[in-house]
Formats: sequence, structure tokens, C-alpha cells
Amino acid sequence: MPAEGGHAPSMPPATGFAALDAMVRPRSVAVIGASDDATRIGGRPIAYMLRQGFQGAILPVNPNRPTVQGLPAHASVAALPQVPDVAIVAVPGEAAVQAVDDLGAKGCRAAIVFTAGFAEVDEAGQAAQDRMVAAARRHGMRVLGPNCLGLFNAAVNFYPMFSLSFEQGWPLPGNIGIASQSGAYGTHVFAVSRARGIGTPVCVTTGNESDVSLGEVIGWMAQASEVEVICAYAEGIRESARFTAALDLARRNRKPVVMMKVGRSELGGHAAKSHTASIAGDDAVTQAVLDEFGVVRANTTEQMLDIAYAATKRIYPVRNSMGVITVSGGAGVLISDAAEAMGVPMPPMPEAAQAHLKSLISFCAPRNPVDCTAQAVNQTELFPQFLETTAEAGGYGSMLVFLTQTGGSTTMAPKLRPYLKQARERFPDRLWVLSAIAPPDKVKAYEEDGFLVFEDPTRAVAAIEAMGRFGAAFAAPPSEEIVVPPVRLPATTPSEAEGKRILAAAGVPAVPEKACASAEEAVAAAEAFGYPVVAKILSPDILHKSEIGGVILDLADAAAVREAHATLLQRAAERAPGARIEGVLIAKQIKGAVEMALGIARDPVFGPVAMVGLGGVFIEILKDVSFRRCPFGEAEAERMIRSLKGFPLLDGARGRPKADVKALAGALAALSRFAAGAGDRLLSVDVNPLLVLPEGQGAFAADAVIEVEETT
Repeated sequence: MPAEGGHAPSMPPATGFAALDAMVRPRSVAVIGASDDATRIGGRPIAYMLRQGFQGAILPVNPNRPTVQGLPAHASVAALPQVPDVAIVAVPGEAAVQAVDDLGAKGCRAAIVFTAGFAEVDEAGQAAQDRMVAAARRHGMRVLGPNCLGLFNAAVNFYPMFSLSFEQGWPLPGNIGIASQSGAYGTHVFAVSRARGIGTPVCVTTGNESDVSLGEVIGWMAQASEVEVICAYAEGIRESARFTAALDLARRNRKPVVMMKVGRSELGGHAAKSHTASIAGDDAVTQAVLDEFGVVRANTTEQMLDIAYAATKRIYPVRNSMGVITVSGGAGVLISDAAEAMGVPMPPMPEAAQAHLKSLISFCAPRNPVDCTAQAVNQTELFPQFLETTAEAGGYGSMLVFLTQTGGSTTMAPKLRPYLKQARERFPDRLWVLSAIAPPDKVKAYEEDGFLVFEDPTRAVAAIEAMGRFGAAFAAPPSEEIVVPPVRLPATTPSEAEGKRILAAAGVPAVPEKACASAEEAVAAAEAFGYPVVAKILSPDILHKSEIGGVILDLADAAAVREAHATLLQRAAERAPGARIEGVLIAKQIKGAVEMALGIARDPVFGPVAMVGLGGVFIEILKDVSFRRCPFGEAEAERMIRSLKGFPLLDGARGRPKADVKALAGALAALSRFAAGAGDRLLSVDVNPLLVLPEGQGAFAADAVIEVEETT
């Protein structure tokens, strides 16, 4: 408590995700602005908790009533008979700011602020929100909101939320947690999941995120016993450190995260100057971060819940492949098309296994998909042999059984169910999925047997694909520790020659070249390198030289070099008047190389992000690129390179020699370390083209632009 006339010392908020326990699993809760009317914002949470049997103390604060909904009311925060773990703040404007300060002085550890009218409205609201957070931090208290719908934790019957969604039912038992920046959407996901029979016992909405962020909520769920699968909704990521730490913890704890991230935008400011920045929109960077941690992104509510539902089985095939048994050849084709589009391997059955199945039903199609035809249903004793032979001989990580209406048939389903259950029990490590049309009671029975059930086989394939991605992420080795050397940047954006010198020192080698002040120097350099050579205008003010005709190729002799030197100076004077000209750059012209592009863009949330893609003029047309947060090592750099659609160009396609992928990966990793060590003044880097020679011969930067924030 502060001394009389003084102020409480500033205290940092509690750190570590478990610090949110007081907010999500409290033993007592105060309600500031408590209402006797159970339909009002200050009354609904009390009514919900009384209805559901919250076992902790509920402490209404209302100076105008002796009781609230049958509970003793208290005139003020100071008059509370005990220190609450958490408080709901449902009073308007400045009273909410004062309530947070009073709660902190009382010793309360967390506040859930329903009140709106803060940073989401205007600058005055932002200022009031800042005062609220400052008051909370003086006392070491955490704040959820303001302008949030609240949360619920059905595991302890805690309902500090004013949503109307509970009028249609309560959360079902389960293990899926919902973390949402939007209160309305978070409860929408809850309501849809409840209608589908999916259990979501925890939902936390973050509102304005003045203090507690979406990342912290995900982190809390990643270590909470109530949650095994996390659904997240984000409109924008406000901070990176806790967000990435939360995703890393979820991955290490084998808790899948499926996220709906909405919004598309491009980096501002220097984007027009940088190829990399113009391609690396905020969404592309966010996607790269989600991919880094094995988060599966959903585009619709249906898709999010399909993936979360599949994850509840907690079977995540590391090297996922799919075996399909179908009673319909047409469905087999549909499933095969979906699997190919989504990248789910469907290897054929071994020849011996195919022959065995043919011996059972001569007209079956046993390759994969395995079409057992309606005969296997007619002769039900054959059905288990198709199931178990396919699972055993095929060795598939996932098994999809298409039964359509047969799965819900009153005459056939009871005969097939024991065979299905027997196969799943024999191969419990496989992900077993049924595509069937069946009434809810039969679907529930299949689920109790350990099966996932989807009516639509395409949705089933999408869920299977997502489980494979989770499996690969969970099995991946921990990220290697990267040593980042400090980098000293020049005071202003360097010329191409200086930029390449800086990058070469960092581990990105450049093509042999020399800056020349005169035509005679240019000729001497060309003859030293050997013809042919390239001539380029050298200016820190001309970042994209080709746009002004500032690059001339295939110079085969001294006369051509002299002519190019004069031409470049003339073009620069005409097309870029006022640009500082430092001379002409003469470089060895390398042939027989694959042109690649490397780049760095600075994301406002995640910091420096590296890019690799096909180089030359194709990068902005094809946008076949891969992104990754900096820094990273050679193994991750090679993974990025191999993920490109154009990778076959590096891997010997159509008789070409294999390119030096190892050298390319080394340059990309070195660039990532450079970016991480350079600090906030580094705005962007473009290395385009990077010429990748045949295997063992290296990779060399032919052009490079480093853009820095200038110092005064």
C-alpha cells in the first residue's frame, strides 16, 4: 500500500503464462458495477456463475443496494471483506480507470474490463486506457481488455462474460480452448462448436489488448490442464515476443494451434523501394511465423472446427500418408483429387496385398484408394480383411473409410461397426476417419469407438492433412541457437559496391567487380577479370538500375567497355538528374548460373524477415518465394529453398547441372544473421540476382541494395 500522500511504486506485470491463473482460475471474484438485473452487463456474469455453481466467493460492488442477486453487496472496493483474485469491471469511463487503481491498491491480481470507449474510439480514449494500464502496473496487476466480452472457464464454472450465447446452452465437456481478439467471434466459435457437439470448456477474449495479449492467452492454454487443442482468432498481432514464445510452448507440449488470421495488408513506408518489402506483406510474414511453429491456418469457421475436432484424437502422423477404403469408385476419385491438391500422399498398396484383396473380390480395385465395392458390404465377413490388410500392408499414417449412407444404415451399420472397432484397436497409432451419413447417436457411437466422422470426404482429407502438419511440427528438432555477430551499418544507404562489400564481409560473397571512376579504369578492370563483363551505373540514389537503363551486359572488348561507360553516365544524367554518381561498376559476367533472389524486410511486429525466391525479373511476377524470421541456420535455409516451386531449376531439371544449393543456403543463413545483428536501422536488403553456379562452385551476388535509416 502507498504511504499517505505518496504513490505506489511501479511494479512490472507478473511474467510467465501461469501468471494468468488468477484471471482464468480464480478462487474469488469481485464485480464492480454489479447489477441485480441478470440481463444487464453487470448482472449476467453473476447470474451465470450462480446458475453453474462457481465455488469461489462472488463479491458484488454496488453502493446503492444492500444485496445483488441474493448476495451481500459492498459499497466500494475498499470495503470488500477480502482481496479478490480477479475483478470484473463493468462501470463506465473514468470510473473504470479508478476502479482498476482501487483494485490494485487492494491487492487484486487481475481485472477483466468490459467497459468500452477507450483506444478503440479516439485519442482521448487511448489516453484513458494508458492511465488504466499505468495504474494496474503500479500494483503489479494484469488487465484483460478493456472493451472485451470477457472469458469463461467451465472447468471451474467461472463465467465473467456478458455474452448471450449461454441462453442457448453451456459449454460441452471437451479439451478445446478458444483464444480470440474478438469477443463476438470467439463466442460465435463456441456456439457453433456446441451445436456440432464439440466441447470448448475455455474461451478468453482479449478486446483492446491494453495489457494481456492474444499470445499470452495462447501461452496460458499451452500449459493449462483444461486445454489440449487451441483455436485462435486474430485480426492483428500486437507483439511478437510472447506470441512466438506461446507458439513454441504449444509445439513443445504437443498442443495443436489452429488459427484464423484475418486481414491483408502490405508493409508501408519503404515498401516501394524494396522488392522484398513489396512482396512481404504483413500477411505473408505472419504466415511464415505460423508455419515456423507448425500452426495450421483456417480460412473458415467450419475448417477451424474440423481441424480442432480431428486434433482431439491426439494422433498426429509424423510422415503422413493416407490409405482409403471406399464402397464407391467415384468417391475414391474425389478423395484422390482432394489428396493430391492438398499434398497428402496416397502410396499404392504393395503388389502382394493387392493380389490378396483381388483373391477375395476379383472385381475390386485394390491399389489405393481401395474400392472394396458393395460386395464387401454384402459379404460383411470380407470387410475386416480389407480394413486390416490395407492398414497393415500399406503402413499408412491415416485411414479414411468412405461408407456414405451405409455407415448410418439400421441394417448394415450394426454389422460393420464391430469390424471397424476391431481394426482401429489393432492399429491404434493410425488416425482413423469415417466419411458417413448417420444420425447423431450413431455418429457418437463411432466417435466413442475412436473414429472421427465427417459427412464430406473432402473435409475429412483436409483434417487428415492438418494432422500430418502438426505431426511434422511436433517431431521437428528444437531450433538451433544462432550466434548473431554485431553489425555496424553506414550512416547512409550505401552504393551497390559498398553494399556488396558489407554483405561479403557478412558471408554473402559477391561477383568479382571494381568501382571505376574513368573509362580507362573500367577497361583495366575488365581485362583483369576477363571478358565478357557487365557495366552498371554506381549511385546510392539509384536503387533499381535497370529501370533507367543503368545495366549493360555482354561487353566483349575494350571498345565496348569504353562505350558502355559513356552511355551509362549519359543515361544517369538524363534519367536520374540530381542522383549522386560514384562512377561505373565493372563486374565479371557469369554464365550458366541459376538466378536467385535473397532479401530482408523489416516487419513492424516480427522484426527482420528473410526471403528467398527465383531471381531476376521473375520475382515480382511469379512471387515464388519463402519467408522466415531472422536469424536461422543453414538447415532451415535449405528447407526454405526446397519449398520453392522453382526448386527443380536448382536440382538438375531437364538435364541441367545441379546447382550449388549448399552455397545458396549458406548465403541465405548468413544474410539472416546479418539482418538480426544490424538492428532497427536496417530497413531492407535486396540481393538480386544471386548467381548460383553448378554444385561445388559457389553462389555470388551480382547486385545488392542495402537500405538503412539515415542518421543525422
